[in-house]
Amino acid sequence: MKQSIVHIALVVRDYDEALDFYVNKLKFDLLEDTYQAEQDKRWVVIAPPGSSGVALLLAKASKPQQHDFIGNQTGGRVFLFLNTDDFWRDYQRMLSIGIHFVREPVEADYGTVAVFEDLYGNLWDLLQLNPDHPIALRNR
Repeated sequence: MKQSIVHIALVVRDYDEALDFYVNKLKFDLLEDTYQAEQDKRWVVIAPPGSSGVALLLAKASKPQQHDFIGNQTGGRVFLFLNTDDFWRDYQRMLSIGIHFVREPVEADYGTVAVFEDLYGNLWDLLQLNPDHPIALRNR
């Protein structure tokens, strides 16, 4: 059996402001932006450059209770983990465009990591896994 998770829904306030942040600032690729008339919504899928794994589905909050979770989908815990092949390049670029880091870089046993906020306040790890980390080994 072979299965995979292909999308994670990220609740956003507005498609275009989310695209501006993720595509223009974080440099994610826009994979799909299709209007679905029958549901009066857009199917918007993005992914980090060069990624072959999970993509994010930007899901615009459409009900009052969904608005309460914009920026806090995991109750204040780190929600998403952005692995990079060059931590310091990406960290410096992100700082230079005003991305807010809530935890400074540290060297951990699994690699280099710092925590940043997206435009809504969701917490992300920016990390570069050590070459001997199981995920790094699997992705060779």
